[in-house]
Amino acid sequence: MKVLVTGGGGFIGSHLVDRLLREGHDVRVLDSFATGRRENLAHVAGEVDLVEGDVQSYERVANATRGCQLILHQAALPSVPRSVQDPLMSNAVNVTGTLNVLLAARDAGVERVVYASSSSVYGANPALPKREDMPVAPISPYAVAKFAGESYCRSFSQVYGVEGVALRYFNVFGPRQDPNSQYAAVIPRFLEAAAARRSVTIFGDGEQSRDFTYIDNVVDANLLAMSGRAPGGGVFNVACGERVTLNEVVVEIGALLNLTVDVEHAEPRTGDVRHSLADISRATEILGYRPSIGFGEGLRRTYEALSGATDLPVAP
Repeated sequence: MKVLVTGGGGFIGSHLVDRLLREGHDVRVLDSFATGRRENLAHVAGEVDLVEGDVQSYERVANATRGCQLILHQAALPSVPRSVQDPLMSNAVNVTGTLNVLLAARDAGVERVVYASSSSVYGANPALPKREDMPVAPISPYAVAKFAGESYCRSFSQVYGVEGVALRYFNVFGPRQDPNSQYAAVIPRFLEAAAARRSVTIFGDGEQSRDFTYIDNVVDANLLAMSGRAPGGGVFNVACGERVTLNEVVVEIGALLNLTVDVEHAEPRTGDVRHSLADISRATEILGYRPSIGFGEGLRRTYEALSGATDLPVAP
């Protein structure tokens, strides 16, 4: 099958490219490299068809879509804080860009688009665990944009017959996540700082919790969602179904590196939610999804990859 991966130069997208190639698919990547990195695709440079372009351009998306049977839509402008600072850009990339992908899929006769949504859409809803059928209450512009993308997927499934399947990712982490970005996710940022014997910064008291999900689990879910078992317009949580506080993350990293990690606290960030935990039973029952890598093992693999790519010491 010929598969288009939008955002294929990014953290999640490049891991999807690797797995698709291993499973014998013909892969095309669309990426503007605004946030994606060319080095993420360097090892498969001769195996993928790379189209440089931005999902904000319908023409570029349409050109990349021609001849493809399926789209894994990962392209996005990530980060809650970034969306708070620049909601217009977040909307342009994450909403208009998604609409362009769905329009291009419709016009090219692509039957299925698997869309990377986010657990952030649950927002202020305090109920735990998060179930796909509960009311959403997005707080940040990023969360609003991701829910808009889900809504477009449902619309295109019902109106145009393009099977849009949304996967709500919960705090994905793993190799190739940039620890040096201004908007770096907590796991690579904490790992890099602790290994360099610097203090880590926690926004708030550290008792906020997340359902951290190793990248291999997310890749598994995407490949399962490619099949007809996932109904068009369907929404699925992708997580491990376990809650870990940021304070517990610090303790785990300290144990992994055999050191005491110093912590500095800062004011909570606008748009952040307090707790996040997924009910993954729907994805298990319908898709056959079962997380294969738990938090501790994922943390170890992430650090080994980070230390192998930098001068950081390997964990004992």
